[in-house]
Formats: sequence, structure tokens, C-alpha cells
Amino acid sequence: MPALIEDARAKVNLSLRVMGRRTDGYHELESVVAFADCADRLSLLPGPELHLVTTGPQAQACGETKDNLVLKAAQLLGECVPGLQQGNFALDKVLPVAAGIGGGSADAAAALRLLARANTLAIDDIRVIEVARRTGADVPVCLNSRACIMTGVGDTLQPLALPKLPCVMVNPGVAVATAQVFAALGLRRGELKVGASDVLRAPAWPERGASVEDWVEALAAGCNDLEAPAIRIAPVIAKVIAALNASNGAWLARMSGSGATCFAIYENTAEAQRAAELVQFDHPGWWVHAGVLS
Repeated sequence: MPALIEDARAKVNLSLRVMGRRTDGYHELESVVAFADCADRLSLLPGPELHLVTTGPQAQACGETKDNLVLKAAQLLGECVPGLQQGNFALDKVLPVAAGIGGGSADAAAALRLLARANTLAIDDIRVIEVARRTGADVPVCLNSRACIMTGVGDTLQPLALPKLPCVMVNPGVAVATAQVFAALGLRRGELKVGASDVLRAPAWPERGASVEDWVEALAAGCNDLEAPAIRIAPVIAKVIAALNASNGAWLARMSGSGATCFAIYENTAEAQRAAELVQFDHPGWWVHAGVLS
């Protein structure tokens, strides 16, 4: 069988509300999630043994291969599916690591899609979905990599009709640990961050066919609750947002996930491209991508 290939698209949290912290320590979230047109690429050559090789500009930042979520997802699925055919994975790592765009989770989700293809499993097979949940909080949303409203601890997904949003994504090259950001948020176990009145005032998202401008207006009414604690940990995030806001045509600039990647939405792809070139010129050490979210 020839090698199978999947793209692992970057996840972007267009908005992120922390509703509270459960007694088990997990945080309840509500997030509008989109996916970018930049991605890692994962291939699988089916074979008798499980193996992973990582290459690409971000390969060294991935850490120990044995801790990679690609292997974790494959091992967990092997425990659930007797006789699962695995093989040799090759990961071309181009997305920043520990960056708030679900790079490792997207890689793990791509591994599950590849293994499902190699073993004629449906992507909605309950075993595949359960392994996605066990692998990591962002893996379920990355499994289908489609725009949605994500609630709970990342396990409840409501599909969303989102137009293509011209964007610029920027990462300053500073890794930010998700656990550290949530700790800085300071919620105790069992503590609610929002009350009933806050839920009633939750934004109503635009209907199918709404314009980019309609979506920007709706998103601007929300926020990312992790942005402030992340900036306390990595002040450079504020500089990234300021640089995006200073670019011509930026309609909305915000941090994604727990950072440090930030994004801005523009009226069209030409403006996004010009803004990306300006940011890259002013900050040559930053990772910058111009494209679309959908």
C-alpha cells in the first residue's frame, strides 16, 4: 500500500470564554473555532511496527519523539481496535509548538484519520472518537477540522457556517504552556466565572450566508478570556496584537487559544497579504502566515 497523507490544519479560537472550573479541575469553555489554511503534513506507510520520524522547520521544538501525540493517539487506538494496522508515520512540522493553535492536537487527529483510512474505520467510529478525547482536549475538534462552536471541555461540537475570513496569523517564537495560563486565570475547583445573566447575554452568532463584516461585528462583542493571563506570562503577546492592530485594514486582532499565536481578520486577502509583509519586515524573527480561516 502506498503512503497515506493528511494535512493537520492549525486551529484558531476566534473567541474563547471560560465559563468556570469543574470540581475535577477541568475548565468549561465556549469557543468559536475555525481552521487555517496552514498545516503540518503527516504521512503513514502502513506496516507491522509503529514508528515516527519528524522533520521540518519546527521539528526540533517538538521535544522527545516518544512523547509526541501522534504516537499516543496511535497507541491508544491500537488498544481499542484489535489487530489495528499501524506503520511508519512521517511528520513535516511547520506550525509553531505550544502556540495556541492546536498543532500537536491537529497532528494527533491527522494520525487518527490516517489509521482510520488504513483500517477501513469510519471517522465517527465511537472508538476513534473516544481515543481523540483521551489523547487531548483539542483533538476532538481537530478530528474533522471544521468550523464549530466548541463547549464543555472541548468535547461538545456544534457545526458552524462560517465564511472564509482573510487573516494574518503571527507567533513571536515564545512557547506558552496551556496549564500555566489556566493557572494564572486563578479559578478554584468548582468556581464559576460567569453567572446566568452572562449566559443570557452570550452573543448570537450570524446565520448561514452572513458576511465577513457580520462575523467580525459578532466576534468583537466577545473576547478571549485567556488573553490577559497569557500576556502576564508572555508580555510579547501584547506587542503582537499591537502590531496587527497597527496594520492597515485590520478589523479585529486577538490571541488564539492560550497563546502566543495571535490573528487579525481583514476585508480581503490582498489586505491580509500586505499586512503580513509589513509585520514580517518589522519583526523578521516572528512566524507570520497570511491566508484564510474557515
